[in-house]
Amino acid sequence: MKSFTAHKGLVAPMDRANVDTDMIIPKQFLKSIKRTGFGKNLFDESRYLDEGLPDQSCEGRSLNPDFPLNLARYQGASVLLARENFGCGSSREHAPWALDDYGFRSVIAASFADIFYNNCFKNGLLPVVLEPARMDQLFKEMYATQGYELAVDLHDQSVTTPGGDVFSFEVDEFRRQCLLEGLDDIDLTLQHADEIRAFEEQYKSHAPWVFGTIKGG
Repeated sequence: MKSFTAHKGLVAPMDRANVDTDMIIPKQFLKSIKRTGFGKNLFDESRYLDEGLPDQSCEGRSLNPDFPLNLARYQGASVLLARENFGCGSSREHAPWALDDYGFRSVIAASFADIFYNNCFKNGLLPVVLEPARMDQLFKEMYATQGYELAVDLHDQSVTTPGGDVFSFEVDEFRRQCLLEGLDDIDLTLQHADEIRAFEEQYKSHAPWVFGTIKGG
């Protein structure tokens, strides 16, 4: 998993509440479990004017001219601003996969759905919760300033604006450390690989039938 320490990037808006995971990555794209290739279909139903299909090339599809990610000023954005309850709906892990594959490193919102919030940390994407008043300020500044960038620092747990305002955010220490080191659930398990092998060898001597080592009948 990619680690996250600090990142400064162009900001794009998703200025609505209750953006659910089906809006982030529609259900027809959930057949693959490769974790990659979903960026082109991020926000597919809002981003394009036609219906997207799995394995379909997005070249030549009709873009929605009013959707933020299609505007020139937001091309290359890596920080997403959102509103309350971002990532609600189903628990699909494809949602953070799609955001990450598109190029987003952090999503800053007034609140997140719990499962989506947890899935972000497991996939190298930093979700940041700020008070609604702080979010209002960030949206206002972003709309007024083309090329608006934010610096997000997980070490300091802070978001810094171009004007020098610094907003602190809270993160569970275990999640913070895992993301700083780039450790997902598998990586955490593999840290104990020697202990797991030792246990298996010991258990094998006590219960060989579990491992299919008994010969004869």
